[in-house]
Amino acid sequence: MTATDTPAGEAPAYPMARSCPFRMPDGYERLRADGPLSRVTLYDGRQVWLVSGSAEGRALLLDPRVSVDVRHPSFPALTPQSAEQAEAGFSPPLSGVDDPEHGHQRRMVIPAFGVRRIAALRPRIEGIAEELVATMVAGGGHADLVTSYSLPLACAANFALLGVPDEDGRYIAERTRQVLAPSGGNAPGQAVKLFDEILDRLRELIARKEREPGTGLIDDLLAARADGGGMDGDRLVALCAILLTGGDDTTSSTIAAAVLALLEHPDQLERLRLEPESISGAVDELTRLTSVADVLPRVATADIELAGRTIRAGDGVLVSLMLMNRDHAVWQEPDTLDIDRKAGRHVAFGYGIHQCVGQNLARAVIETALTVLLRRVPTLRLAVPADQVRANPPYVLQGSVPALPVTW
Repeated sequence: MTATDTPAGEAPAYPMARSCPFRMPDGYERLRADGPLSRVTLYDGRQVWLVSGSAEGRALLLDPRVSVDVRHPSFPALTPQSAEQAEAGFSPPLSGVDDPEHGHQRRMVIPAFGVRRIAALRPRIEGIAEELVATMVAGGGHADLVTSYSLPLACAANFALLGVPDEDGRYIAERTRQVLAPSGGNAPGQAVKLFDEILDRLRELIARKEREPGTGLIDDLLAARADGGGMDGDRLVALCAILLTGGDDTTSSTIAAAVLALLEHPDQLERLRLEPESISGAVDELTRLTSVADVLPRVATADIELAGRTIRAGDGVLVSLMLMNRDHAVWQEPDTLDIDRKAGRHVAFGYGIHQCVGQNLARAVIETALTVLLRRVPTLRLAVPADQVRANPPYVLQGSVPALPVTW
């Protein structure tokens, strides 16, 4: 039986909205109970497989018989916008290409995201965080933590690593936010137009850097190209675009959702304040719980036997990282926040060859953001009832947090 054999009424609509940024959508309990492999219905009525089991998800993400190529005619588009971009012929570097090209691209960028490079960047990240908190506190007794702190910090850290000047960074960040608009209602062609504007700005930036080289990952990529081992033309521009736009909202939303979760669990928050040295393990647990970048779309290129069922060649497959991170077979009381949990096995950054290349940077930013915020604003609390804090509709990121009103 394939995913297209099930009557539409038996396969719930997907993706599902979160009523709380760090809790599962209401329909996930059913998917978890029906797992590890069930069926869901996309916006266009197409039915695809949904993987919720940890073991099954890991096996599939390592399987070369599944592809990330959005240009495949059977690739599962989660939204009209993503279908529109695929129809326009855009295949994202890194996250949207298979081996061997993926391996080539990853080898070019992975040194910039290595542990030593990120460690050297941490003092700068901390300095930016301190400045942002000081400005936020000086602005009065309340603020939106996302626009005042988590998003500008995530953007600034990424721009610093890549070597992007502030003016260019602000231009790109603004258009990225429009592409990720919470309404999900950009006019036809608007998302492609906005992304084209980002690409044009990057072409200008690259031309400037070719004339006056600086420091950063983009400069490293240009140097590799000059030595004959890099990427040419539009492929290099597209790769820079993905590196610039791919992680800011994810990191920012993880910070915001983590702060909300801690404020809703004051005993855990107090533990972290008393034992700031436990921040690394706490971030693993908070990242596991929030699983902001929830779903990984794939398409099967051959028949695959999984969990006693057959995924046919051409079937769309969605792997839910949140459900893998809430699998009772792996985690004891998985829906509970426990900063003492050994949560390093989580898959919130993905798994397999397409695991997030920027995860070391994301971890550093999240750790720094929470450490500085809890130290500098010890009386931090929500400025609205917790049930008024919502995640964006799941058009792009299932756990994207548009705002977090706080006071102190």
